[in-house]
Amino acid sequence: MRASLLQVAVNGDETVESRRRRVADLVREQAGADLVVLPELWTTGAFAHEDFGREAEPLDGPTRQAMAEAAREAGVWLHAGSVPERGAPDGGSGGGADAGEGPLYNTSLVFSPSGELAAVYRKIHRFGFDEGEAVLMSAGDALVTVPLPHTTLGLATCYDLRFPELFRGLVDAGAETLVVPAGWPERRRSHWTLLARARAVENQAFVLACGTAGTHAGVPQAGHSIVVDPWGEVLAEAGPDEQVLTVDLDPAKVAKTREQFPALKDRLLGLPTPTPRP
Repeated sequence: MRASLLQVAVNGDETVESRRRRVADLVREQAGADLVVLPELWTTGAFAHEDFGREAEPLDGPTRQAMAEAAREAGVWLHAGSVPERGAPDGGSGGGADAGEGPLYNTSLVFSPSGELAAVYRKIHRFGFDEGEAVLMSAGDALVTVPLPHTTLGLATCYDLRFPELFRGLVDAGAETLVVPAGWPERRRSHWTLLARARAVENQAFVLACGTAGTHAGVPQAGHSIVVDPWGEVLAEAGPDEQVLTVDLDPAKVAKTREQFPALKDRLLGLPTPTPRP
């Protein structure tokens, strides 16, 4: 299975519409790949909080249309990163819901090679510690997996990477390849690499972690998109600038790893509460 991670540069000197067209062309250039992955919030930038509401789209908005067409023309499965989604006014309460407006979500879209929308994942863990995304956007509430011909994807986004229980839930739901689009800052790049490898090792799964390059609202991005195998070995890693990172994966390695080193079978769930000593 050939996977291409598009580490898109996101800078304020490019309009959203211009970047949308450019990224669609990049996707088209990946014809021959099986899976293409884009970063988190590449239309606006993950730290451009003031743009979330202004550039938010409904699910059938311009990014969905452009990415569906690009996936179809390239003939690839496309994880189109994430976009700020404006939900329906009755779609629930939460951050970003001004009077008469629906809530905002950080929403990932996955398209089939025919351009059909195959999955939607709304980011569960929002970053910001009571600021930024954490207060502007509402949380998703569903784990999402996507069956492909060669593997089953488990979807997560950026800050989700710090919460291993989410990934364990995805593995329990059948995930073999964990896809993590992100807008990860350069100042915590060491965490990005460490956590991607940890999630691969503990779940015995491939991890495809695709970040952005450039600077979002004055925050330099880490870049360094990374592909990790089920043993935690780094198969490919990008540099800091815009780059297409392409790697060939053997999907059978997941089952082989889990058979050779069956650690997942030794999980003990629902442990009893320790009895206090007299």
